[in-house]
Amino acid sequence: MTIQETQKKVDAWIKTVGVRYFSELTNMAILTEEVGELARIMARKYGDQSFKKEESADGLADEMADVMWVLICLANQTGIDLEDALNKNFEKKNARDANRHLQNEKLKG
Repeated sequence: MTIQETQKKVDAWIKTVGVRYFSELTNMAILTEEVGELARIMARKYGDQSFKKEESADGLADEMADVMWVLICLANQTGIDLEDALNKNFEKKNARDANRHLQNEKLKG
């Protein structure tokens, strides 16, 4: 699926199964919550925290998908073509960082 196809698929789901979009502010709050869930799993799986007895190390992919889902909802609601935005972001990074990372001593191996 392209990013544009994904945006259309999410939009179709929202308008049929989901009934309608939540408000942009509600979706921003949900995005924050989902990023927090992702951070919790990352901190326990790859960081120094340990899982509680009732917690599972599974779910990382699902949490990433949840983050993407809500971000796509926000893009749809605000008229952002994420594929175009990502391409422009690559152009910006390529122009800005063409030599920066190659010359960074901390990144040399």
